[in-house]
Amino acid sequence: MNTETPGVTHPQQGLEPRTLLDTVVSTLDARKAEDIVSIDLAGKSSIADFMVIASGRSQRQVAALADHVLKTLKEARVKNISVQGLEQADWVLIDAGDVVIHIFRPEVRSFYNLDKMWATDLDETDVLN
Repeated sequence: MNTETPGVTHPQQGLEPRTLLDTVVSTLDARKAEDIVSIDLAGKSSIADFMVIASGRSQRQVAALADHVLKTLKEARVKNISVQGLEQADWVLIDAGDVVIHIFRPEVRSFYNLDKMWATDLDETDVLN
């Protein structure tokens, strides 16, 4: 008999963290995001299990990428999604619970350099593209 209450172990969504990560990365890749990086945060931070960082070439592309990710998350029935920065679209932050997604214009990404801040070394970072 299963004693877990539904929604207690993963209250934010029904997807496992790795599946959610794969879904986000696939969506970004299919929509031509650049320099997609996923960082495993397990044991490093309690904010999420994974962080995804990607770039769009312009504010318009950053906004479009964020919209596609949000649509995909909603279709996957991810709940309690938080979004910041979509109006300006220089840097959009999407908090999907187990996965936090940052989508930047290249200049803004370079300035904040989250890749370096969160990745202790290249072996711990999965670089796609």
